[in-house]
Amino acid sequence: MATTAIQAKPAPPSTRLVITASALGTVFEWYDFFVYGILAALLGRLFFPAGDATAATLASLAAFGAGFGVRPLGALLFGWFGDRLGRKVTFLVTITVMGLATAAIGFLPTFAAAGIAAPVLLVGFRLLQGLALGGEYGGAAIYVAEHAPEGQRGRHTSFIQMSVAGGFLLAVIVVLAARHATTPEQFEAWGWRIPFVASLVMLTISLYIRLKLSESPVFRAMKEAGTTSRNPFKDSLQAPGNVGRVFVALFGVAAGLTVIYYTSQFGTLYFLQGTARIPEEEALLYMAVGAGIAAPLYWAFGALSDKVGRKKLLLVGYALSMLLTFPIFHLMANAANPALERATAASPVKLELPKCDFSIFAPKQIEPCAKALAWLAKRGVRYDKVDAAAVSLTVGQARVPGFDDKAYAAALKAAGYPETANPSEKRPLLIILAVALMVGLSAMTYGQVAAILVEMFPARIRYTSMSVPYHIGSGYFGGFLPFISQYIVVKTGDPYAGLWYTVAIVAMAFVVSLIWLPETAHKPLPQ
Repeated sequence: MATTAIQAKPAPPSTRLVITASALGTVFEWYDFFVYGILAALLGRLFFPAGDATAATLASLAAFGAGFGVRPLGALLFGWFGDRLGRKVTFLVTITVMGLATAAIGFLPTFAAAGIAAPVLLVGFRLLQGLALGGEYGGAAIYVAEHAPEGQRGRHTSFIQMSVAGGFLLAVIVVLAARHATTPEQFEAWGWRIPFVASLVMLTISLYIRLKLSESPVFRAMKEAGTTSRNPFKDSLQAPGNVGRVFVALFGVAAGLTVIYYTSQFGTLYFLQGTARIPEEEALLYMAVGAGIAAPLYWAFGALSDKVGRKKLLLVGYALSMLLTFPIFHLMANAANPALERATAASPVKLELPKCDFSIFAPKQIEPCAKALAWLAKRGVRYDKVDAAAVSLTVGQARVPGFDDKAYAAALKAAGYPETANPSEKRPLLIILAVALMVGLSAMTYGQVAAILVEMFPARIRYTSMSVPYHIGSGYFGGFLPFISQYIVVKTGDPYAGLWYTVAIVAMAFVVSLIWLPETAHKPLPQ
Protein backbone atom coordinates (compact mmCIF):
# COMPACT_ATOMS: atom_id res chain seq x y z
CA MET A 1 0.00 0.00 0.00
CA ALA A 2 1.50 3.30 -1.05
CA THR A 3 1.98 5.91 1.62
CA THR A 4 2.28 9.64 1.61
CA ALA A 5 3.01 11.98 4.46
CA ILE A 6 0.96 14.92 5.61
CA GLN A 7 3.44 17.04 7.53
CA ALA A 8 2.72 19.93 9.81
CA LYS A 9 5.43 22.24 11.11
CA PRO A 10 3.81 24.68 13.49
CA ALA A 11 5.76 27.41 15.14
CA PRO A 12 7.51 26.33 18.35
CA PRO A 13 5.01 28.05 20.67
CA SER A 14 2.19 26.13 18.95
CA THR A 15 4.05 22.86 19.41
CA ARG A 16 4.65 23.61 23.08
CA LEU A 17 0.97 24.40 23.58
CA VAL A 18 -0.04 21.15 21.88
CA ILE A 19 2.26 19.10 24.10
CA THR A 20 1.35 20.98 27.28
CA ALA A 21 -2.40 20.78 26.74
CA SER A 22 -2.38 17.13 25.72
CA ALA A 23 0.03 16.02 28.43
CA LEU A 24 -1.63 17.97 31.23
CA GLY A 25 -5.04 16.62 30.31
CA THR A 26 -3.60 13.11 30.28
CA VAL A 27 -2.07 13.65 33.74
CA PHE A 28 -5.44 14.67 35.14
CA GLU A 29 -7.35 11.86 33.42
CA TRP A 30 -4.99 9.17 34.67
CA TYR A 31 -4.99 10.80 38.09
CA ASP A 32 -8.74 10.23 38.14
CA PHE A 33 -8.29 6.58 37.28
CA PHE A 34 -5.38 5.88 39.63
CA VAL A 35 -6.93 7.38 42.77
CA TYR A 36 -9.26 4.41 42.92
CA GLY A 37 -6.40 1.91 42.61
CA ILE A 38 -4.43 3.55 45.42
CA LEU A 39 -7.45 3.53 47.72
CA ALA A 40 -8.67 0.07 46.62
CA ALA A 41 -8.27 -1.58 50.02
CA LEU A 42 -10.14 1.20 51.86
CA LEU A 43 -12.88 1.33 49.25
CA GLY A 44 -13.22 -2.44 49.56
CA ARG A 45 -14.02 -2.04 53.24
CA LEU A 46 -16.40 0.88 52.68
CA PHE A 47 -18.34 -0.33 49.65
CA PHE A 48 -18.25 -4.14 49.80
CA PRO A 49 -19.40 -6.48 52.61
CA ALA A 50 -16.17 -6.64 54.54
CA GLY A 51 -16.45 -9.76 56.69
CA ASP A 52 -13.08 -10.80 55.33
CA ALA A 53 -10.38 -8.24 54.55
CA THR A 54 -8.77 -10.26 51.75
CA ALA A 55 -12.09 -10.87 50.01
CA ALA A 56 -13.02 -7.20 50.34
CA THR A 57 -9.74 -6.04 48.83
CA LEU A 58 -9.93 -8.51 45.97
CA ALA A 59 -13.54 -7.54 45.28
CA SER A 60 -12.42 -3.91 45.16
CA LEU A 61 -9.61 -4.81 42.79
CA ALA A 62 -12.15 -6.62 40.62
CA ALA A 63 -14.12 -3.39 40.39
CA PHE A 64 -10.83 -1.70 39.46
CA GLY A 65 -10.55 -4.22 36.65
CA ALA A 66 -14.15 -3.58 35.60
CA GLY A 67 -13.20 -0.02 34.76
CA PHE A 68 -10.48 -1.37 32.51
CA GLY A 69 -12.74 -4.03 31.06
CA VAL A 70 -14.94 -1.48 29.30
CA ARG A 71 -12.03 0.52 27.96
CA PRO A 72 -12.08 -1.30 24.59
CA LEU A 73 -15.74 -0.29 24.25
CA GLY A 74 -14.71 3.30 24.94
CA ALA A 75 -11.98 2.95 22.33
CA LEU A 76 -14.55 1.78 19.77
CA LEU A 77 -17.03 4.52 20.65
CA PHE A 78 -14.64 7.44 20.85
CA GLY A 79 -12.37 6.05 18.15
CA TRP A 80 -15.34 6.25 15.78
CA PHE A 81 -15.93 9.88 16.77
CA GLY A 82 -12.21 10.69 16.61
CA ASP A 83 -11.89 9.39 13.03
CA ARG A 84 -15.23 10.86 11.93
CA LEU A 85 -15.51 14.19 13.76
CA GLY A 86 -11.96 15.03 14.80
CA ARG A 87 -9.31 14.53 17.45
CA LYS A 88 -9.91 17.69 19.48
CA VAL A 89 -13.64 17.45 20.11
CA THR A 90 -13.33 13.79 21.08
CA PHE A 91 -10.74 14.20 23.80
CA LEU A 92 -12.66 17.20 25.17
CA VAL A 93 -15.65 14.90 25.67
CA THR A 94 -13.59 12.08 27.18
CA ILE A 95 -11.90 14.21 29.81
CA THR A 96 -15.25 15.76 30.79
CA VAL A 97 -16.84 12.34 31.31
CA MET A 98 -13.83 11.14 33.28
CA GLY A 99 -13.68 14.18 35.55
CA LEU A 100 -17.39 14.15 36.37
CA ALA A 101 -17.46 10.38 37.03
CA THR A 102 -14.47 10.64 39.36
CA ALA A 103 -15.94 13.53 41.31
CA ALA A 104 -19.23 11.63 41.62
CA ILE A 105 -17.43 8.77 43.42
CA GLY A 106 -16.40 11.29 46.06
CA PHE A 107 -20.07 11.99 46.84
CA LEU A 108 -21.29 8.37 46.98
CA PRO A 109 -22.81 6.89 50.16
CA THR A 110 -20.98 3.85 51.55
CA PHE A 111 -22.38 0.35 52.01
CA ALA A 112 -23.19 1.12 55.65
CA ALA A 113 -25.42 4.01 54.58
CA ALA A 114 -26.99 2.75 51.35
CA GLY A 115 -26.58 -1.01 51.29
CA ILE A 116 -26.16 -2.75 47.96
CA ALA A 117 -26.85 0.50 46.07
CA ALA A 118 -23.42 1.79 47.15
CA PRO A 119 -21.24 -0.82 45.35
CA VAL A 120 -23.61 -0.79 42.36
CA LEU A 121 -23.15 2.98 41.96
CA LEU A 122 -19.41 2.69 42.55
CA VAL A 123 -18.96 0.10 39.81
CA GLY A 124 -21.24 2.15 37.53
CA PHE A 125 -19.02 5.22 37.79
CA ARG A 126 -15.93 3.03 37.36
CA LEU A 127 -17.42 1.85 34.08
CA LEU A 128 -17.91 5.45 32.97
CA GLN A 129 -14.27 6.14 33.83
CA GLY A 130 -13.23 3.16 31.76
CA LEU A 131 -15.27 4.31 28.76
CA ALA A 132 -13.75 7.79 28.93
CA LEU A 133 -10.20 6.51 29.28
CA GLY A 134 -10.75 4.30 26.26
CA GLY A 135 -11.00 7.43 24.13
CA GLU A 136 -8.56 9.76 25.87
CA TYR A 137 -5.20 8.10 25.28
CA GLY A 138 -5.57 7.59 21.54
CA GLY A 139 -6.76 11.15 21.03
CA ALA A 140 -3.92 12.73 22.96
CA ALA A 141 -1.23 10.52 21.40
CA ILE A 142 -2.48 11.05 17.84
CA TYR A 143 -2.94 14.78 18.33
CA VAL A 144 0.66 15.24 19.45
CA ALA A 145 2.11 12.84 16.85
CA GLU A 146 0.27 14.54 13.99
CA HIS A 147 1.76 17.88 15.05
CA ALA A 148 5.31 16.56 15.60
CA PRO A 149 8.07 17.20 13.02
CA GLU A 150 9.53 14.19 11.22
CA GLY A 151 12.22 12.47 13.25
CA GLN A 152 10.89 13.78 16.57
CA ARG A 153 7.66 11.85 17.13
CA GLY A 154 9.20 9.63 19.81
CA ARG A 155 10.44 12.64 21.77
CA HIS A 156 7.19 14.59 21.43
CA THR A 157 4.77 11.74 22.18
CA SER A 158 6.88 10.54 25.13
CA PHE A 159 5.36 13.40 27.11
CA ILE A 160 2.03 11.56 26.86
CA GLN A 161 3.63 8.46 28.36
CA MET A 162 5.33 10.50 31.06
CA SER A 163 1.93 12.04 31.78
CA VAL A 164 0.52 8.61 32.58
CA ALA A 165 3.25 8.21 35.20
CA GLY A 166 2.58 11.80 36.25
CA GLY A 167 -1.07 10.94 36.84
CA PHE A 168 -0.06 8.17 39.21
CA LEU A 169 2.44 10.44 40.98
CA LEU A 170 -0.15 13.20 41.36
CA ALA A 171 -2.65 10.72 42.75
CA VAL A 172 -0.11 9.54 45.34
CA ILE A 173 0.68 13.14 46.35
CA VAL A 174 -2.98 14.16 46.72
CA VAL A 175 -3.83 11.03 48.73
CA LEU A 176 -0.86 11.63 51.03
CA ALA A 177 -1.85 15.28 51.46
CA ALA A 178 -5.41 14.29 52.32
CA ARG A 179 -4.13 11.79 54.87
CA HIS A 180 -1.90 14.39 56.50
CA ALA A 181 -4.74 16.90 56.62
CA THR A 182 -6.97 14.48 58.53
CA THR A 183 -6.70 12.00 61.37
CA PRO A 184 -6.83 8.28 60.43
CA GLU A 185 -10.42 8.15 61.68
CA GLN A 186 -11.41 11.26 59.71
CA PHE A 187 -9.75 9.98 56.54
CA GLU A 188 -11.66 6.69 56.70
CA ALA A 189 -14.90 8.49 57.52
CA TRP A 190 -14.76 11.28 54.92
CA GLY A 191 -11.20 12.32 54.05
CA TRP A 192 -10.92 9.67 51.32
CA ARG A 193 -13.47 11.71 49.34
CA ILE A 194 -11.06 14.66 48.94
CA PRO A 195 -8.90 13.14 46.15
CA PHE A 196 -12.03 12.29 44.15
CA VAL A 197 -13.73 15.67 44.52
CA ALA A 198 -10.44 17.40 43.64
CA SER A 199 -10.99 16.08 40.13
CA LEU A 200 -13.40 18.97 39.50
CA VAL A 201 -10.56 21.48 39.86
CA MET A 202 -8.35 19.50 37.49
CA LEU A 203 -11.18 19.14 34.98
CA THR A 204 -11.65 22.90 34.92
CA ILE A 205 -7.95 23.54 34.30
CA SER A 206 -7.72 20.91 31.58
CA LEU A 207 -10.79 22.11 29.71
CA TYR A 208 -9.56 25.70 29.83
CA ILE A 209 -6.23 24.75 28.24
CA ARG A 210 -7.58 22.27 25.70
CA LEU A 211 -10.21 24.67 24.43
CA LYS A 212 -7.33 26.84 23.17
CA LEU A 213 -6.25 24.12 20.74
CA SER A 214 -7.17 23.84 17.07
CA GLU A 215 -7.85 20.60 15.23
CA SER A 216 -5.01 18.30 14.16
CA PRO A 217 -3.48 19.42 10.83
CA VAL A 218 -3.67 15.85 9.47
CA PHE A 219 -7.39 15.59 10.23
CA ARG A 220 -8.03 19.06 8.80
CA ALA A 221 -6.30 18.03 5.58
CA MET A 222 -8.34 14.83 5.34
CA LYS A 223 -11.57 16.69 6.02
CA GLU A 224 -10.81 19.30 3.35
CA ALA A 225 -9.96 16.54 0.87
CA GLY A 226 -13.07 14.55 1.77
CA THR A 227 -11.06 11.44 2.68
CA THR A 228 -12.20 10.92 6.29
CA SER A 229 -13.66 7.52 7.05
CA ARG A 230 -17.45 7.16 7.02
CA ASN A 231 -17.30 3.97 9.11
CA PRO A 232 -13.94 3.75 10.92
CA PHE A 233 -14.66 0.39 12.53
CA LYS A 234 -15.61 -1.26 9.23
CA ASP A 235 -12.70 0.39 7.41
CA SER A 236 -10.28 -0.77 10.12
CA LEU A 237 -11.33 -4.36 9.47
CA GLN A 238 -11.23 -4.04 5.67
CA ALA A 239 -8.06 -2.00 5.13
CA PRO A 240 -5.35 -4.26 3.62
CA GLY A 241 -3.13 -5.72 6.34
CA ASN A 242 -4.79 -3.72 9.11
CA VAL A 243 -6.21 -6.67 11.08
CA GLY A 244 -2.70 -8.10 11.33
CA ARG A 245 -1.35 -4.77 12.53
CA VAL A 246 -4.09 -4.63 15.16
CA PHE A 247 -3.14 -8.05 16.51
CA VAL A 248 0.55 -7.15 16.65
CA ALA A 249 -0.31 -3.90 18.45
CA LEU A 250 -2.42 -5.87 20.93
CA PHE A 251 -0.24 -8.88 21.74
CA GLY A 252 3.19 -7.52 20.90
CA VAL A 253 2.97 -3.94 22.18
CA ALA A 254 0.04 -3.11 24.45
CA ALA A 255 -0.09 -6.32 26.50
CA GLY A 256 3.62 -6.45 27.28
CA LEU A 257 4.34 -2.86 28.16
CA THR A 258 1.12 -2.54 30.17
CA VAL A 259 1.81 -5.42 32.57
CA ILE A 260 5.27 -3.99 33.16
CA TYR A 261 3.75 -0.59 33.87
CA TYR A 262 1.12 -1.86 36.31
CA THR A 263 3.63 -4.10 38.05
CA SER A 264 5.87 -1.07 38.51
CA GLN A 265 3.01 0.96 40.00
CA PHE A 266 0.25 -1.08 41.67
CA GLY A 267 2.13 -4.37 41.96
CA THR A 268 4.94 -2.58 43.78
CA LEU A 269 2.56 -0.68 46.05
CA TYR A 270 0.59 -3.77 47.06
CA PHE A 271 3.82 -5.70 47.64
CA LEU A 272 5.27 -3.03 49.93
CA GLN A 273 2.09 -2.89 51.99
CA GLY A 274 1.08 -6.56 52.04
CA THR A 275 4.26 -8.63 51.92
CA ALA A 276 6.88 -6.19 53.22
CA ARG A 277 4.48 -4.99 55.96
CA ILE A 278 5.19 -1.29 55.43
CA PRO A 279 2.43 1.14 56.55
CA GLU A 280 0.33 2.51 53.70
CA GLU A 281 1.40 6.13 53.99
CA GLU A 282 5.09 5.22 54.09
CA ALA A 283 4.67 2.89 51.09
CA LEU A 284 3.01 5.68 49.13
CA LEU A 285 5.89 7.99 49.98
CA TYR A 286 8.45 5.48 48.68
CA MET A 287 6.37 5.14 45.51
CA ALA A 288 6.16 8.89 45.03
CA VAL A 289 9.92 9.42 45.41
CA GLY A 290 10.96 6.43 43.33
CA ALA A 291 8.48 7.15 40.54
CA GLY A 292 9.39 10.85 40.57
CA ILE A 293 13.09 10.05 40.15
CA ALA A 294 12.50 7.68 37.23
CA ALA A 295 9.68 9.60 35.47
CA PRO A 296 12.02 11.60 33.16
CA LEU A 297 13.16 8.28 31.68
CA TYR A 298 9.86 8.08 29.77
CA TRP A 299 10.93 11.15 27.84
CA ALA A 300 14.53 9.98 27.53
CA PHE A 301 13.62 6.59 26.04
CA GLY A 302 11.01 8.16 23.78
CA ALA A 303 13.66 10.52 22.41
CA LEU A 304 16.20 7.69 22.16
CA SER A 305 13.76 5.69 20.03
CA ASP A 306 13.97 8.43 17.38
CA LYS A 307 17.68 7.62 17.07
CA VAL A 308 18.03 3.85 17.60
CA GLY A 309 14.57 2.68 16.55
CA ARG A 310 11.39 1.78 18.42
CA LYS A 311 11.47 -2.00 18.00
CA LYS A 312 15.02 -2.53 19.23
CA LEU A 313 14.41 -0.47 22.38
CA LEU A 314 11.12 -2.26 23.07
CA LEU A 315 12.73 -5.71 22.78
CA VAL A 316 15.61 -4.76 25.07
CA GLY A 317 13.09 -3.45 27.63
CA TYR A 318 11.09 -6.67 27.44
CA ALA A 319 14.20 -8.81 27.89
CA LEU A 320 15.42 -6.81 30.89
CA SER A 321 11.95 -6.91 32.47
CA MET A 322 11.86 -10.71 32.26
CA LEU A 323 15.34 -10.97 33.79
CA LEU A 324 15.11 -8.32 36.49
CA THR A 325 11.53 -8.27 37.85
CA PHE A 326 12.06 -11.03 40.43
CA PRO A 327 15.48 -9.74 41.60
CA ILE A 328 14.08 -6.21 41.97
CA PHE A 329 11.20 -7.39 44.14
CA HIS A 330 13.55 -9.49 46.27
CA LEU A 331 15.76 -6.41 46.66
CA MET A 332 12.70 -4.47 47.73
CA ALA A 333 11.71 -7.09 50.31
CA ASN A 334 15.23 -7.37 51.75
CA ALA A 335 15.52 -3.60 52.05
CA ALA A 336 12.05 -3.11 53.52
CA ASN A 337 11.74 -6.03 55.92
CA PRO A 338 14.87 -8.16 56.34
CA ALA A 339 13.40 -9.75 59.47
CA LEU A 340 10.66 -11.32 57.38
CA GLU A 341 13.22 -12.78 54.99
CA ARG A 342 15.24 -14.21 57.90
CA ALA A 343 12.17 -15.74 59.52
CA THR A 344 11.04 -17.27 56.22
CA ALA A 345 14.44 -18.92 55.77
CA ALA A 346 14.82 -20.07 59.39
CA SER A 347 11.23 -21.15 60.12
CA PRO A 348 9.31 -22.11 56.99
CA VAL A 349 5.55 -22.25 57.21
CA LYS A 350 3.48 -25.26 56.17
CA LEU A 351 -0.31 -25.27 55.92
CA GLU A 352 -2.04 -28.64 55.98
CA LEU A 353 -5.58 -28.47 54.69
CA PRO A 354 -8.29 -30.55 53.01
CA LYS A 355 -10.01 -29.57 49.77
CA CYS A 356 -11.06 -26.02 50.40
CA ASP A 357 -13.92 -23.90 49.10
CA PHE A 358 -12.23 -20.49 49.15
CA SER A 359 -14.17 -17.73 47.42
CA ILE A 360 -12.51 -14.38 46.97
CA PHE A 361 -15.92 -12.69 46.67
CA ALA A 362 -17.45 -14.22 49.80
CA PRO A 363 -18.34 -11.59 52.42
CA LYS A 364 -16.93 -13.95 55.03
CA GLN A 365 -15.02 -17.21 54.78
CA ILE A 366 -16.87 -20.07 56.48
CA GLU A 367 -14.65 -23.13 56.39
CA PRO A 368 -11.57 -23.22 58.67
CA CYS A 369 -9.28 -23.93 55.72
CA ALA A 370 -10.61 -20.89 53.84
CA LYS A 371 -10.15 -18.74 56.93
CA ALA A 372 -6.56 -19.94 57.22
CA LEU A 373 -5.83 -19.12 53.57
CA ALA A 374 -7.33 -15.65 53.90
CA TRP A 375 -5.44 -14.93 57.10
CA LEU A 376 -2.05 -15.99 55.73
CA ALA A 377 -2.57 -14.10 52.47
CA LYS A 378 -3.40 -10.96 54.39
CA ARG A 379 -0.20 -11.34 56.41
CA GLY A 380 1.95 -11.78 53.27
CA VAL A 381 3.48 -14.96 54.68
CA ARG A 382 5.04 -17.52 52.33
CA TYR A 383 3.85 -21.05 53.01
CA ASP A 384 3.69 -24.52 51.47
CA LYS A 385 0.33 -26.25 51.15
CA VAL A 386 0.00 -29.94 51.95
CA ASP A 387 -3.11 -32.07 51.42
CA ALA A 388 -4.43 -33.39 54.71
CA ALA A 389 -7.65 -34.46 56.41
CA ALA A 390 -7.76 -31.41 58.71
CA VAL A 391 -6.37 -27.88 58.91
CA SER A 392 -3.07 -27.41 60.67
CA LEU A 393 -0.35 -24.74 60.57
CA THR A 394 3.31 -25.55 61.20
CA VAL A 395 5.81 -22.74 61.79
CA GLY A 396 9.32 -24.15 62.09
CA GLN A 397 8.83 -26.86 64.71
CA ALA A 398 5.67 -25.43 66.26
CA ARG A 399 2.36 -26.93 65.14
CA VAL A 400 -1.07 -25.31 65.59
CA PRO A 401 -4.06 -27.58 64.81
CA GLY A 402 -7.23 -26.12 63.30
CA PHE A 403 -7.66 -22.43 62.60
CA ASP A 404 -7.02 -20.02 65.45
CA ASP A 405 -5.90 -16.56 64.36
CA LYS A 406 -4.46 -15.68 67.77
CA ALA A 407 -2.52 -18.95 67.97
CA TYR A 408 -1.30 -18.45 64.40
CA ALA A 409 -0.12 -14.93 65.22
CA ALA A 410 1.65 -16.16 68.36
CA ALA A 411 3.43 -18.95 66.48
CA LEU A 412 4.63 -16.59 63.79
CA LYS A 413 5.77 -14.02 66.35
CA ALA A 414 7.70 -16.65 68.30
CA ALA A 415 9.45 -17.67 65.07
CA GLY A 416 10.49 -14.08 64.35
CA TYR A 417 7.87 -13.11 61.76
CA PRO A 418 7.30 -9.35 62.22
CA GLU A 419 3.86 -7.73 62.41
CA THR A 420 5.29 -4.66 60.69
CA ALA A 421 8.64 -3.78 59.19
CA ASN A 422 11.22 -2.80 61.79
CA PRO A 423 12.08 0.91 61.27
CA SER A 424 15.66 0.41 62.46
CA GLU A 425 16.32 -2.27 59.84
CA LYS A 426 14.67 -0.60 56.84
CA ARG A 427 16.93 0.81 54.15
CA PRO A 428 14.85 3.53 52.51
CA LEU A 429 17.35 4.35 49.76
CA LEU A 430 17.36 0.74 48.55
CA ILE A 431 13.56 0.63 48.61
CA ILE A 432 13.42 3.81 46.53
CA LEU A 433 16.06 2.37 44.19
CA ALA A 434 13.96 -0.77 43.66
CA VAL A 435 10.88 1.31 42.91
CA ALA A 436 12.85 3.50 40.49
CA LEU A 437 14.30 0.44 38.73
CA MET A 438 10.82 -0.98 38.11
CA VAL A 439 9.60 2.39 36.82
CA GLY A 440 12.72 2.55 34.65
CA LEU A 441 11.83 -0.79 33.04
CA SER A 442 8.38 0.59 32.35
CA ALA A 443 9.87 3.72 30.81
CA MET A 444 12.06 1.68 28.45
CA THR A 445 9.02 -0.14 27.06
CA TYR A 446 6.36 2.56 27.44
CA GLY A 447 8.22 5.74 26.49
CA GLN A 448 7.93 5.20 22.73
CA VAL A 449 4.61 3.36 22.55
CA ALA A 450 2.52 6.30 21.33
CA ALA A 451 4.91 6.81 18.42
CA ILE A 452 4.85 3.07 17.61
CA LEU A 453 1.07 2.84 17.53
CA VAL A 454 0.48 6.10 15.66
CA GLU A 455 3.05 5.14 13.01
CA MET A 456 1.52 1.68 12.48
CA PHE A 457 -1.87 2.82 11.15
CA PRO A 458 -3.28 4.95 8.28
CA ALA A 459 -4.52 8.41 9.28
CA ARG A 460 -8.19 7.96 8.29
CA ILE A 461 -8.64 4.99 10.68
CA ARG A 462 -5.79 5.74 13.07
CA TYR A 463 -7.87 6.70 16.14
CA THR A 464 -9.92 3.49 16.05
CA SER A 465 -7.14 1.16 14.90
CA MET A 466 -4.66 2.12 17.61
CA SER A 467 -7.10 2.75 20.45
CA VAL A 468 -8.87 -0.61 20.34
CA PRO A 469 -5.81 -2.90 20.62
CA TYR A 470 -4.15 -0.56 23.10
CA HIS A 471 -7.13 -0.61 25.43
CA ILE A 472 -7.80 -4.33 25.05
CA GLY A 473 -4.17 -4.93 25.96
CA SER A 474 -4.07 -2.47 28.81
CA GLY A 475 -7.65 -3.14 29.86
CA TYR A 476 -7.54 -6.90 30.11
CA PHE A 477 -3.87 -7.85 30.43
CA GLY A 478 -2.98 -4.84 32.57
CA GLY A 479 -6.22 -3.80 34.24
CA PHE A 480 -6.81 -7.20 35.79
CA LEU A 481 -3.17 -7.62 36.81
CA PRO A 482 -3.74 -6.62 40.47
CA PHE A 483 -6.64 -9.06 40.70
CA ILE A 484 -4.91 -11.94 38.93
CA SER A 485 -1.55 -11.57 40.66
CA GLN A 486 -3.15 -11.36 44.11
CA TYR A 487 -5.32 -14.37 43.33
CA ILE A 488 -2.21 -16.36 42.32
CA VAL A 489 -0.59 -15.41 45.62
CA VAL A 490 -3.61 -16.65 47.58
CA LYS A 491 -3.69 -19.93 45.67
CA THR A 492 0.06 -20.67 45.78
CA GLY A 493 1.04 -19.29 49.15
CA ASP A 494 4.03 -17.51 47.58
CA PRO A 495 3.98 -13.68 47.82
CA TYR A 496 6.23 -13.50 44.73
CA ALA A 497 4.19 -15.90 42.59
CA GLY A 498 1.99 -13.18 41.11
CA LEU A 499 5.04 -11.84 39.25
CA TRP A 500 4.96 -14.90 36.98
CA TYR A 501 1.89 -13.41 35.33
CA THR A 502 3.93 -10.36 34.36
CA VAL A 503 6.86 -12.43 33.10
CA ALA A 504 4.61 -14.74 31.04
CA ILE A 505 2.79 -11.88 29.29
CA VAL A 506 6.06 -10.07 28.57
CA ALA A 507 7.55 -13.26 27.11
CA MET A 508 4.56 -13.54 24.76
CA ALA A 509 4.90 -9.88 23.76
CA PHE A 510 8.64 -10.31 23.13
CA VAL A 511 8.07 -13.18 20.67
CA VAL A 512 5.26 -11.40 18.83
CA SER A 513 7.21 -8.14 18.55
CA LEU A 514 10.42 -9.89 17.51
CA ILE A 515 8.72 -11.66 14.62
CA TRP A 516 5.96 -9.33 13.44
CA LEU A 517 6.45 -5.77 14.73
CA PRO A 518 7.77 -3.49 11.95
CA GLU A 519 10.30 -0.74 12.59
CA THR A 520 8.56 2.59 12.04
CA ALA A 521 10.92 5.14 13.58
CA HIS A 522 12.41 6.53 10.39
CA LYS A 523 9.34 6.42 8.17
CA PRO A 524 6.76 9.17 7.47
CA LEU A 525 3.29 8.88 8.99
CA PRO A 526 1.18 6.68 6.69
CA GLN A 527 -1.79 8.32 4.96
